[in-house]
Amino acid sequence: MELGEVEAAHLRLIRRGHERAVKVPADLATALARTTSLAQGIWARARAADDVAGFLPTLEGVVNLRRQEAAALAGDGPLYDALLEDYEPGTSAADIAGLFDRMRPRLVALRERVLGAGHPPKGLSGAFGEAGQLALAQEVAEAFGYDMLHGRIDQAVHPFSSGSGKDVRITTRVDEAEPLGCLYSTIHEVGHATYEQNIDDAYLLSALGQGVSMGVHESQSRIYENQLGRSTAFTGWLFNRMRAHFDEIGLPDEAAFHAAVNRVSAGFIRTEADEVHYNLHIMLRFDLERALIAGDLAVADLEAAWNDRFESDFGVRVDRPSHGMLQDVHWSVGLFGYFPTYALGNVYAGCLHEAMRRDIPALDEHLAEGDPSPATAWLRERLQRHGGLRTPRETIMEATGAEISEAPLLDYLDAKFGAIYDL
Repeated sequence: MELGEVEAAHLRLIRRGHERAVKVPADLATALARTTSLAQGIWARARAADDVAGFLPTLEGVVNLRRQEAAALAGDGPLYDALLEDYEPGTSAADIAGLFDRMRPRLVALRERVLGAGHPPKGLSGAFGEAGQLALAQEVAEAFGYDMLHGRIDQAVHPFSSGSGKDVRITTRVDEAEPLGCLYSTIHEVGHATYEQNIDDAYLLSALGQGVSMGVHESQSRIYENQLGRSTAFTGWLFNRMRAHFDEIGLPDEAAFHAAVNRVSAGFIRTEADEVHYNLHIMLRFDLERALIAGDLAVADLEAAWNDRFESDFGVRVDRPSHGMLQDVHWSVGLFGYFPTYALGNVYAGCLHEAMRRDIPALDEHLAEGDPSPATAWLRERLQRHGGLRTPRETIMEATGAEISEAPLLDYLDAKFGAIYDL
């Protein structure tokens, strides 16, 4: 009997999940769960105290356990690839390394031109109360298609999205001195949330009823946040909504606001990075964690390796561990192989944006009215509704009608920041 596409996809995902589960010994799975649960709290205390030495023994234990898990899963293949499979099935470390090698020269060159331009945009100033930020955040979330009947917005230290199907919730953060963090964190999480909300109801509570990979998931959050939310057209509308909510914001016009929203600076923190620097943050983490899993980098040498690489890539020395190797939670909870999916999401978003612009030539007219619905409808139809039906690569290629390439993302970044910084 020949299976249809849906039935074959169900069997593919069920078989993959089962095969991976039975390869990991029960005692190893138990040790991983126990160690990573404890490690997160140890990391949080170490980060607050800038205490690398207090975290290293715990990290050593997590790395050793994940290497054992990778060995159980990998067969004759590379250990890191076995871990990467949890987050981006069908992608190898060699594929990602090649992609990053092609991206790095253009990103570094753009970074040098932007930072050398000598006229950084002015930032916002004014009074940005919590109530006003949350009200505008909800307005923006609903504009991007977030269904509040099947979700809600709360506050957290680190924004996130959780849930699927008919219950998908997001969080945002509020800093009364810096409202853009709240707004763009919200848009970012709405990208994740609407992906889950828009999956075909026929797939609910099944193996197909969730996003197909972390890279594809990140493509949705990044295209909502950046290509749409930080576009000239949408920021023109948002400037006027900011003035309506907060009156004076310290900027004279829409162009100045667009530049402020897209300001480039070589900061330490990945989650606060602009579009030019973000992928360089990911490349650093990918190379270091790949070396850790391969046994080419000792945990005891990680801080020095991080600091040297950061100074080489960003031109500044890390001033304290919480701005360096202790800033992210991922390694403490064993998420080796997760970081590269953030950059893959940016590459996928570049491909999707290029195809979307081709199919919706009047998109900017809608964005200038605060209406991203033509774009979100395009994403819903082309990608989101299919859930896990296809592999990650097939998902992007079916949506765009083209091979996956870093070129659309890099061309977009060159054009955008070339215009803002008059390069």
